[in-house]
Amino acid sequence: MSWQFEPVGIIHSCFAEKFAIPRQPLLAPAATATLELLPPYDQPEALEGLEGVSHLWLLFVFHAAGHGSKHLRVRPPRLGGNQRIGVFASRATHRPNPIGQSVVRLDGIVDGRLQLSGVDLLDGTPVLDIKPYVPYADAVEGAVNPLAPTPPAPIAVHWQTEALQQAQAEQQRLEQPLVTLVEQCLAQDPKPAYQQPDASREYGVRFWDVNVRWHYPAPNQICVLGVSRA
Repeated sequence: MSWQFEPVGIIHSCFAEKFAIPRQPLLAPAATATLELLPPYDQPEALEGLEGVSHLWLLFVFHAAGHGSKHLRVRPPRLGGNQRIGVFASRATHRPNPIGQSVVRLDGIVDGRLQLSGVDLLDGTPVLDIKPYVPYADAVEGAVNPLAPTPPAPIAVHWQTEALQQAQAEQQRLEQPLVTLVEQCLAQDPKPAYQQPDASREYGVRFWDVNVRWHYPAPNQICVLGVSRA
């Protein structure tokens, strides 16, 4: 059997690239997005009752993930990128079908668009369905996952003085919490888990239309080197 699905909406997010997106939702509360609904779901009737809901489940398509042969085992970043486990024990983007799920905060509804935060979704992500978070059913007391028992420990993020000034200027222009977003995302250590960074190597990523550059002066420390308009 096979099915064909059509998206109900498209994500417009702060993440212009896959690199540096937090590997789980809500790890970067400053990460914002707008969910634009597509016809016929762009009508007010489709959103009735969401006014008092704080969080949503989004089912989406990994539209920018590589696709190839079917993977029975994957190497999740949480385990260092070298240890293999079964695909169904991981949330890796290599799925039997390229479908993901995220729980995000609903900050408001403006002109029929959902204002979201705490997202881990690439700009342009197609959304297949929206479901309200139900606390008594979705927050399972005593739930256990020995492969990911706690959030990853953040690493320290520092700024060169000029880079911070550049970020503050772009933050004012964008009217978005760019400084906090950079700190929250980089604290998740976006480089591949198996990679040992050289202090001379620079990394970069784009948030909205802003390029951010950094390096690792020490293995567990990041220093932001520069922020510039893309």
